[in-house]
Order: sequence, then structure tokens, then C-alpha cells
Amino acid sequence: MQQSEQSAGLPAYNRTVILIVLITGAFVALLNQTLLIVALPPIMNDFSIDANLAQWVTTAYLLTNGILIPVTAFLIERFSSRRLLLAASALFAAGTLVASVAPSFFFLLVARVIQAAGAGMMMPLMQTILLTIFPVNRRGSVMGLVGLAIGFAPAIGPTLGGWVLSFGSWRMLFTIVLPLAVLHLIAVVFFMKNVTRQHPVRIDLLSVVLSTLGFGGLLYAFSSIGGEGWLSLTVLISTAVGAAALFLFIRRQLSLETPILNFSVFRSRVYRLIIPMGMITFALLIGTETLLPLYIQNVRGGTAFESGLLLLPGAIAMGAMSPFSGRIFDRFGAGWLVVTGFALQVVTTVPFVLMTPDTPLVLLGLVFGLRMLGLSMLMMPLSTAGINSLPGKLIPHGTAMDNTFRQIGGSIGTALLVSIMTGTAVAIQPMPDPPPSALMTGVRVAFLMGGILAVAGFILALRLKKLPAASVPGE
Repeated sequence: MQQSEQSAGLPAYNRTVILIVLITGAFVALLNQTLLIVALPPIMNDFSIDANLAQWVTTAYLLTNGILIPVTAFLIERFSSRRLLLAASALFAAGTLVASVAPSFFFLLVARVIQAAGAGMMMPLMQTILLTIFPVNRRGSVMGLVGLAIGFAPAIGPTLGGWVLSFGSWRMLFTIVLPLAVLHLIAVVFFMKNVTRQHPVRIDLLSVVLSTLGFGGLLYAFSSIGGEGWLSLTVLISTAVGAAALFLFIRRQLSLETPILNFSVFRSRVYRLIIPMGMITFALLIGTETLLPLYIQNVRGGTAFESGLLLLPGAIAMGAMSPFSGRIFDRFGAGWLVVTGFALQVVTTVPFVLMTPDTPLVLLGLVFGLRMLGLSMLMMPLSTAGINSLPGKLIPHGTAMDNTFRQIGGSIGTALLVSIMTGTAVAIQPMPDPPPSALMTGVRVAFLMGGILAVAGFILALRLKKLPAASVPGE
């Protein structure tokens, strides 16, 4: 499948090869992101640190992602896609190497920031490249394959991590990822071509500072809620600084001739609906994958490995369905696909709200599998519908904006659902460690809040279905 772009000043390239290189890179980066979910206790023991400090292993990764993703739209316009992917892959491999031999927690934290710098560029860059080189009528199928990586890798991460930790050190988690990262870097060197046009744009440093303070401040605030509470001074100050900086950032982008993140993407009615629905989708995804392990381990007294096994049917369902969702999108558009996806989120909330400490795990696994089946109808179809509603020159900005707000949605969702769970449990029986019965009630109430989010998404999906661009691919 050869695509010649020599007439446009770009080298000839093979779409299939580029697709494979990009998807494997995304899979490795996302697998790494979730492997450490179950590794915090052994890291705490090795470095003699408390949970609040250990949490920075994931918080620093999230913050770096959130800071870099908005800037990728500028980077894609300024530098060649091949150079950017090389830089992203090299950073990720270097961070993985440092993490595997980190002599102290400080070096582990630095390694995670380096990893996140690579991964933060990789995801929006991948989407931009694929949406650029494939025609509109094939974008759904291609993004369905991307959805396979995005859905499957994070879901098997905790399972694989729990299995490795059952007989080895947390360093093995990075040792497993390192050869995969190096192989991906080699593949980029030999097979990646430049497929985007560059423009001599100059970066506005004030915009970068405001973006960092805005998105970084909000992400830090939401990631701190679980440990410090909604009304803690840290959360309130971070939220205020983040909101003020984001307001100033948006105002500045609207006044610049070449903004680093172009907010004119919101002139599209479809795109305006896609962003809140994407945020709800990620809130439901990350929130559910956080609540169920807490239920298994804190209510039922299970292990991290058992928690991972419960999530495995969902990973398989989402991975298997994503390519089919893409094909359905190419044929019929996003309308009914998205409506069905959110309907499944509403329906599958009911068993989780009604579950007890004795609910059969097989039943919960099946319900979670059905829930993830619905999410596969939302993840990439929503992104693709939003990008299809934009002109080609705005694709980098559309993908960067979409990825940024999904990160924020996942952070808000996790903070909201976990705080509702713990707040309910403490309200029932105030004590340092609420008993399993109180936590069980907290989990049910948190899932009820998730159901409300799902209903909101369903209402937005009905509005999206009425728009022609959502039902006819390419309009």
C-alpha cells in the first residue's frame, strides 16, 4: 500500500508500515503508564518513603503529559513528524533505562518525567499523522486499530504488573518495557518518514508558561484531591492558579496570529460536543478501573493480581471491538455508535450500584466486559468525528486539544469518584480506616455518580446524532 507524496515535496511512504510503527509505540507507552499502578507499595518499602511521596511516581507522569500535550500542535507544525517521533521514542527509552536502575527515589522521579515527555508527544503525534495520511472514509477503521492499543494496554497493565510483582522486584516492570522501547526506537529510525508539512512558526514563550501553569495546575489539583480533599489549601490554590492561567492562555491564543493551540476548533458544532463527551468517556474509563480494584482489595480482601484478572475481560472486549467500531464508523458515522456506547454505560452502572461483597466475580467480570465494549464505541469514534469536522490545517490542534481535555476528564473523574467513595465511607463510620461494610456503600455511591455522568453523556450523544457531520463520515 504505497502512498506517493513526492509531488507535494514529501518523500514516498508506506501507510501500513507507519501505522504499525505508531500503534506499537502507543501500546508500549500506555502499557508502561499502568504497570506501576500496583507497584507503589514495594517502591515505598525499597526507598523508605510514605504513600504521599510515592504517589508522585504517577502524578509527575500525569503532569508532564498534561503540560506537553498542548504544545505538540506547535511542535508538529514546526518540526518534521519523523524528527518528533524519534525524539519522543528516544526520550521514552532513556527514561525507561534510568528508571530500571534508579538508585534513589529522586532518580526514579526524574526517569518518570523523561518517560512522560516522550509519551506526551507520542499520542497526539500518532493521531495527527494517521488522520493526515489516511482519507476521511478510512479514518474510522484506522483509529479503531489505535483504540485497540489505547484500550488494551492500560487494561492489561495492572494484571501484568501484579503477576510480575508476585515473584520479582518492581524494577522488572521497567526491564520488561525497555527492550520494547528500544525496538520501537530502531523501527522509527529505519521505517518512519516525514508525512507532514512544516511552517516557519515561532513559539510564544508566554503562551508556553501560561499553558504549563494552566493545564499543569488543574491536573495537579485534581490528582491531589484523593489524598488531601476538595477543600485543602493545596487543591484550592492549584485550582485557582490553573484556572486563571488557563483563562489568560486562551485569551492570548485568540489574539495571536499563529497560536500554539488554536481554539478556533471550537467553531465546529460537532467538535464542541466531542470534547465534553470525550472527558466523560475518560472519566468513566479511569474511574471504573480505579474503583473495581479498590472494591476487590479493600472490601473483599483480594490481591492486586486478582484485581487485574477482573479487569482482563474488559481489556479483551475493548481490544476486540475497537476495530469493528472503526469500520462501523466509516460506514454509518458516529451517531448511533456513540448513542449505543453511552447507553451501555448507563445499563452496566446498575449491577455495580447493586453489587455486594458476595457478588460473583464472574458476573462482575462480564458486566465490566460489556461496559468496556461500550467504551470501545466511544473512544476513537468520538475523536475521529471531531477531527473530521475540522479543516486539515487544524488537525494537529484538534488532536492536541482532544488529548489534553481527555487527560483532565480522567483526572476529574478519578478524583470525583474516589472522593465520593471515601467520603461516604467516613460519613457512615468515621475512623482512620473505615471497615469494608462502609467502603462497600462508598463504592456503590461512587458508581451511582458514574451513572449520572453516563446519563449526561447519553444526552449529549443524542444531540450529536442530530448533526449531519456526526452521521455522514467526511461531511
